[in-house]
Amino acid sequence: MPHDEIWRRIRTEATEAAETEPALASYLHTVVLAHDRLEDALSYLLASKLGSPTITSLTLRSLIDRAFDDDRAIGIAFREDLRAVLSRDPATRGYSVPLLYFKGFHALQAYRVAHHYWLNGRPQLALYLQSRISEVFAVDIHPGATIGKGILFDHATSIVIGETAVVEDDFSMLHEVTLGGTGKVGGDRHPKIGRGVMIGAGAKVLGNIKIGEGAKIGAGSVVLEDVPAFTTVAGVPARPVAYPSHVFPENLELTDLD
Repeated sequence: MPHDEIWRRIRTEATEAAETEPALASYLHTVVLAHDRLEDALSYLLASKLGSPTITSLTLRSLIDRAFDDDRAIGIAFREDLRAVLSRDPATRGYSVPLLYFKGFHALQAYRVAHHYWLNGRPQLALYLQSRISEVFAVDIHPGATIGKGILFDHATSIVIGETAVVEDDFSMLHEVTLGGTGKVGGDRHPKIGRGVMIGAGAKVLGNIKIGEGAKIGAGSVVLEDVPAFTTVAGVPARPVAYPSHVFPENLELTDLD
């Protein structure tokens, strides 16, 4: 990608890190500095983590490279994901940190490859990748799920996202979140998450429900019903605890907000 500012900054950060921490110099050269594009570095990193005796790292890297080359939207998405991590995670220092060390970022990009193959007539390969992603990163995303760009999975352990879930852009969530079904219905059975939603650690969002744009879900909540845009819900079962300043729901008593 010409004039790739994110890749330029990653290479600069890796060069500086190699100088200040010589023990990592070989690693940083192998993962970052030996490559010409961010796509090449990411495919090398993902293949090295997900390779197995069943599908070697070499074969897997070829499959990842093919997905990146065939669908340029993946490259746009993972650059937006890097921007999201840097802007929303206060623990992040530079673009190279999530690329090198954050398994939430790794799992999400590996899902994007699995999703590509799911959509392009190779469901068995996509499901195999889902299984490996779950084994390696403890993040289980069905390759049929639809996930936008500008996504932050902070910490990421024990995330589960079901097959018919839809997640729009600029979404953030912490570890142990489930976007799942209730177990009572088939078909389209998973949540639809609007743009800019934030879900706290341990929350469970279940069923074919809509979480409106800009909504927030408190840690540990269980959400079984639609959540209006820009509303904060919390509890088991979740109920509204805060509304945007310009909204006051009809027939809501002031005591309901206590």
